[in-house]
Amino acid sequence: MKGVRIVVIVVLLVAAGVGVIFLTASGRGNAVEQPIAFSHKIHAGQNQIPCLYCHANARRSAVAGIPSVQRCMSCHRSLTADKDKADKPGIEKLKEYWEKEEPIPWVRVYDQPDFVRFSHKRHVLKEIACEACHGPVETMDQIEAVVVVNMDRCVSCHMERRASIDCWTCHK
Repeated sequence: MKGVRIVVIVVLLVAAGVGVIFLTASGRGNAVEQPIAFSHKIHAGQNQIPCLYCHANARRSAVAGIPSVQRCMSCHRSLTADKDKADKPGIEKLKEYWEKEEPIPWVRVYDQPDFVRFSHKRHVLKEIACEACHGPVETMDQIEAVVVVNMDRCVSCHMERRASIDCWTCHK
């Protein structure tokens, strides 16, 4: 039991030291300019589209992925017939990418350092809500990294859920 406490203390001390690196990597509070003014507040909030509809890779991959133009157009193709909805600048830009057959060059908001091994799939399968790490995106017009995703946060969550805190669980 004493050995476990020592390991936990060491892990937490390391977390405090490494936390600065993660804080920088998470970009906390920095809204980035995106190629299309996409509103999670409208999509995930008002329209209640589940995170996993657009970020479908999260349930089957380590990476959640950024939705393709095809995924966006699967809904917006039918909206383009409605003139009031089709004339919005964001939808016009979306249609331009679709017609050019080009991907939307979204700018990543959340990222992990190369020495961290994180799997969205494992967390989705454990039914951990996306908001636990990404904050209340359904309230955001422009996505910001409002949650500090760092070692301290991850270790605390693992301890609460009785998940492994062995270093090799998350580090290469």
